[in-house]
Amino acid sequence: MKKLRILVVEDSLTVRKRLVEVLSSDPQMEVIAEAEDGKQAISLCQELRPDVITLDMMLPVMSGLAATEYIMAHCPTPILVVSSSTNRGELFKTYEALAAGAVDVMEKPHADDIAGDWEQRLLSTVRLVSRVRVITHLRARLSNAITEYQASTPKPDENGDPAVTPASSGKPCDLIAIGASTGGPKAVVQILQALPADFPVPVLIVVHIGEPFGAAFADWLDGQSKSRVKIAVDGQSLTRGVFMAPPARHMVVRNNKIHLENGPERHSCKPSVDVLFESLAADYAGGLAAALLTGMGSDGARGLLAIRRRGGMTIAQDEASSVVYGMPREAAHLGAAQHILPLSNIGPTLVKFAQGRRTEGQP
Repeated sequence: MKKLRILVVEDSLTVRKRLVEVLSSDPQMEVIAEAEDGKQAISLCQELRPDVITLDMMLPVMSGLAATEYIMAHCPTPILVVSSSTNRGELFKTYEALAAGAVDVMEKPHADDIAGDWEQRLLSTVRLVSRVRVITHLRARLSNAITEYQASTPKPDENGDPAVTPASSGKPCDLIAIGASTGGPKAVVQILQALPADFPVPVLIVVHIGEPFGAAFADWLDGQSKSRVKIAVDGQSLTRGVFMAPPARHMVVRNNKIHLENGPERHSCKPSVDVLFESLAADYAGGLAAALLTGMGSDGARGLLAIRRRGGMTIAQDEASSVVYGMPREAAHLGAAQHILPLSNIGPTLVKFAQGRRTEGQP
C-alpha cells in the first residue's frame, strides 16, 4: 500500500521533531521533508508534491496564512493547520487559512495531554485530511501572498453566479438554520456575504470547530458579514441577526428562544447539527429554511429530513462545490434535500426565500 507523503512545516525545532516522530511511527506515513518557514514550504511543495502538509500559522520569512494562499492557488495540497495560537489576532489568521483552502485545524501538543491521545488524534486527522479533494483556490487577497513570495499571479476570473434556483415552501420563511463541518468556514462566509445588512430573518449556525479555535470564530465571521454575528446565549429570544452555537454546547430552539445544552455528543460532534435541526422540526411553529453544507460524516442529514417532513425548505450543498461531500451526500441519499445547490447559489436562494416572507401580505 502506498504511504502518505507528508511535508511538516514548523519553525520550532522541538515541535517539528515531535511531529515527525509521531507521523513516522505510522507505517503508512512517510515524512518526505521538513520546512521552518512559509517560503521553504512553498518550494518543497512545488518540488515534492506531498499528499498532506502540516502547517503552523506563525512562521518566519512568510506566514502560514500567506503560504496557504499561495499553495492553494498554485499547487493545491490538503493542509492541516497545527497551531498553538490562542490570541484573537492569531486565531483570525487560522480562520483566514481555513477560508483560503486549508482543510482542518488542530492544536499542538500540551504537557498535560493524556499519553497517546494527541498522537492518535494527529494520525487520524492526517488520514482524514489526505482523503479530501482540494481544488485551485484563488482569493482576492492572494496578491498579499504573492508579494511576500516575490511572485505574480493573474486575478481570478469574474464568472457571474449561475441563476438562483427557485425555492418554495408551504410557509413563509422566518428562521434559517445552517450546519457545516470540514470546509465550513469558507462556505459559511460565502453564504453570509450574500445576505444584505437588513436581512429580516434570524440565522442559526452550527459549525464543527473545537476549542480553542472556536473561541473567536463568531467575531471573525462578524467582520466578514454585513449582518451582526454573535455567539448564542442561553435563553435569548430569537431576533434578527446571526447566532452561532458555542464550542462544546448543543444549540436548540424552544418556545421561540435559543437554549444551550450540555448533552452527549451526536456523531462525535458537540455542537451537533442534528440536535439543532431536530429541535426546530419538533418545536418551531414558524416557517423554516435549512442548509447542510460541506463536511465529513452524516451529522445534520436526519435533522434536515425532519425539517423537510415538517414543510420546511431544505438545501444540501452539491458535490462539486463541497470540500468534503459527506454530510450533504447523506442528506441527498435520505431524500432530505429539497434543493441540491452549488455553494454560490445557496446564499442568494436564502435571500430570495426570506424576501418572499418580507413582501408577503403587502398590497
